[in-house]
Amino acid sequence: MNELREVEVVVIGAGQAGLSSAYHLRRTGFEPDRDFVVLDHSPGPGGAWQFRWPSLTYGKVHGMHALPGMELTDADPDRPSAEVIGAYFDRYERAFDLRVRRPVDVHAVREGDDGRLLVETSEGDWSTRALINATGTWDRPFWPRYPGQRTFRGRQLHTAQYAGPEEFAGQRVVVVGGGASGTQHLLEIAPYAAATTWVTRRPPVFREGPFDQETGRAAVALVEERVRLGLPPRSVVAVTGLPLNDAIRQGLADGVLDRQPMFDRITPDGVEWGDGPDARRVGADVILWATGFRAALDHLGPLRLREPGGGIRMEGTRAVADPRVHLVGYGPSASTIGANRAGRAAVRDIRRLLAEEPAEPAVA
Repeated sequence: MNELREVEVVVIGAGQAGLSSAYHLRRTGFEPDRDFVVLDHSPGPGGAWQFRWPSLTYGKVHGMHALPGMELTDADPDRPSAEVIGAYFDRYERAFDLRVRRPVDVHAVREGDDGRLLVETSEGDWSTRALINATGTWDRPFWPRYPGQRTFRGRQLHTAQYAGPEEFAGQRVVVVGGGASGTQHLLEIAPYAAATTWVTRRPPVFREGPFDQETGRAAVALVEERVRLGLPPRSVVAVTGLPLNDAIRQGLADGVLDRQPMFDRITPDGVEWGDGPDARRVGADVILWATGFRAALDHLGPLRLREPGGGIRMEGTRAVADPRVHLVGYGPSASTIGANRAGRAAVRDIRRLLAEEPAEPAVA
C-alpha cells in the first residue's frame, strides 16, 4: 500500500473518456500495469451510466456513441441504460485487457520528484510522467442556492438522486432546470404526481430538424472557445438547445412543459414569485433540482491549473498550465463521440511528450 509505483501514464476514470484513452494507449504499444494504469472509483464498469435511474431506458438515451474498436450492437431499447451500457463497458474492458483498478479513490495529484506527477489514492500512490483525467461530472451535482431554501419542509433532491417517477405519486413537484434531464423528469413524473411545475432561469430553446455534423461542430466550437479562454465550460446541450421530438411536442400540448420563470424564493410550503399582495405562490412537496453538474476536478487542485475565470485553459486536451496533464471528457469533448476523439488526441500528444518531442499546436 505504501510502495510508490511508477508508470508512464495514469488514467483517472473509466467512463467513455477514460476507456477511449486506455484503448488508444494500448493500441499504440503501452502495456497496462507496466506502462499505464486506469483508476476508477466506481464499484463496477459503466462509468456514470451505472448510476442512472431505471426508467432511463437505452432507447431514451441521446447520442450514445460506441467506444473505439467495438460497436454496441443489438441493444434492447426497453432495457435500462445502466444495464446495457454497464454490460457493454464490461465486455470492452475485458476484450482489450485494460485491467481497470476499482474501486480506487484519487485524493490528490501533485508535483512529484524528477519532473513526475504524484497521484495519491486510497490504494497507495503512483508516480507518473503524464496524466489523463477523465473524471467527468457525475460526482459534482450542482445545487443552486435560493433564499429560504433551508426553510422548505418538503424534500429536495438532485437528478443524481433521482430513482424514477413512482416515488412522486400524489405529490406536488417543482422541477428546476431547462436541460434534457429536466424535461425527461417532468414527462415521467406528470402521470404520477398530483401537480408539476416547471421552472427555468432562461426560456428553453427547442431545436427543430436533425442535429447534423455542421451543427455539432458549431456547438463544440463555442464550448471550445470558452475553455481556450480559461472559462468554465458550458454543456453542448446548453448551446444546441433541446431536440423537439414527439414526446416533447406532446408535453407542450398537454401543458406539462409549461415553463415558468425562476422563482424569487423558497417558502416552507413551496416557492414564490414577487412581493406583497401581488406575490404568486405554488405549493410543493418536492423540489427536484435538474440543474446539471460541474467538472469533478478537485483532486487536481494542488497543481493550480485554474485560471482567474474559474476554468482551466486548454489547448486541445492539454492543460496550458501543465502539458503533462490532459483533460478528456471536459468541455468540448464531454459528448461520447467527443470523448473518443479526445482520447486519441491526448494519447498522441502524450507520446510526443514522453519522447521529448515538441507537441504540435492543437487544431481548433
